[in-house]
Amino acid sequence: MQLKVEAEHAGKYVRCPGCNTKMQIPAETDETEAEIARSVPRLNIPAPTAALKTSTKQAQETAVAPSAPVERQFGSRGGWTETDPTNANIFMSLGIGAGATTLFLLFLLAFSPPDGTPSSSYTFMQYISRVWTGHLAVNGLNTLFFFWAISILGLKLLKLKHQREAMLLDVLPYELGNQINAENVGIFIDHLYKLPARLRDSLMVNRIRKALELFEIKQSTGDTVHLMSAQSDIDGGRIASSFTAVKAFLWAIPIMGFIGTVLGLSHALLSLSFDNLEDVKAIIGVLKGVISGLGSAFDATLVGLVFAMLVNFPMNGLFKAEDENLNDIDSFCNEVLIPRLSDGAGVAGGDHEAVMNHLVRAVASAQNDFLVDLNALSGTMLQYAENLEARAVEHQQRVSDEFSMVLDRMREDVTLAVADSVRNTTDHTRALADGIGSLNKVLTELGEKQVVINQTIKKGWFSRG
Repeated sequence: MQLKVEAEHAGKYVRCPGCNTKMQIPAETDETEAEIARSVPRLNIPAPTAALKTSTKQAQETAVAPSAPVERQFGSRGGWTETDPTNANIFMSLGIGAGATTLFLLFLLAFSPPDGTPSSSYTFMQYISRVWTGHLAVNGLNTLFFFWAISILGLKLLKLKHQREAMLLDVLPYELGNQINAENVGIFIDHLYKLPARLRDSLMVNRIRKALELFEIKQSTGDTVHLMSAQSDIDGGRIASSFTAVKAFLWAIPIMGFIGTVLGLSHALLSLSFDNLEDVKAIIGVLKGVISGLGSAFDATLVGLVFAMLVNFPMNGLFKAEDENLNDIDSFCNEVLIPRLSDGAGVAGGDHEAVMNHLVRAVASAQNDFLVDLNALSGTMLQYAENLEARAVEHQQRVSDEFSMVLDRMREDVTLAVADSVRNTTDHTRALADGIGSLNKVLTELGEKQVVINQTIKKGWFSRG
């Protein structure tokens, strides 16, 4: 197994993160690493520093030709089971916290002062024991919260140590090739699978494995960079969410202290009574009891605030350490992995076959993207057409309903108008018939009577007689 360390650690003794064997880091890099460093034709790629190798001859014997063709099917390796890199087991931390709380309270009870001992003669441990036993329920629960939070931070610290140990792995050795391309990417992936199982299950190795496996099938540096950026965001969110329980305890501990104080004040005030105002000694005794109760009441707040401060500093320090570890992984991917990826976009003009292969892959990828977009557009247009047809049918039905409603209303209005006209005509006809009948009756009566007409003869110049 090859490891990489910073140059300032050369000559020091360390323990191997894989087998825990003590070894000495070589004082100088060998010739093979110097030759590899000089042959890297890229910028901002840090040259390999002191590595735990045996000799130049052994490195040459174990080197693999980077141009060897490797034919593999994506996903055939199966990967490995990834454990949670930052979240502590809640039940394990609860068990550790409960055990530590029990031992701590038993330790304090051993220093409990005898009854009747004045507070002025307390020793330091007796005073601490009295502070806890004054409000044992509240302080005991706060103690459980404190040790639970500390156990979560301790388990997270062990996980962080594991992540830092995995950072020592030489995950992308230059012996396998200066560049990572479609021909040798499988060799680099196989190298990751040969790493110790305990160390390869880490944030850095998992991210590099996913990036190389995507590069193996997509052969696109842009897609690989996008994947690593998205994975970095996922890891950052996972680290931030792993502190949720500790932040909840950090909020609950001082609140429980205030609750204990309120309960102590309530009991102290309830015990305040002046049944015999003439007895000065009785009044002084009552006041001493109230003052003592008030003093023990504020002890709960004191315990809560101290616990909150003791949790806050380690939590923020651990969060900063995990964030720096994530930044180191991002820097390694940006400065070492990405510059070594070669998808054929920058090949020389004389390599016509490589250019054609890259063009074929680019055209195929573009065609595939075009077909995907076309299918999506076709589905969208089909959906629009179905919606338009449904709206047209709905509009036609609405027009038909409104036309039928108007037609029925018009038919009803015409029927009512015709009925009124017929009724008026009938009334007029009936009145006319009555008038004609009355006229016939008058004429009949006139026909039965004789009318005598007397003519008066006028006398004048031209009259007879």
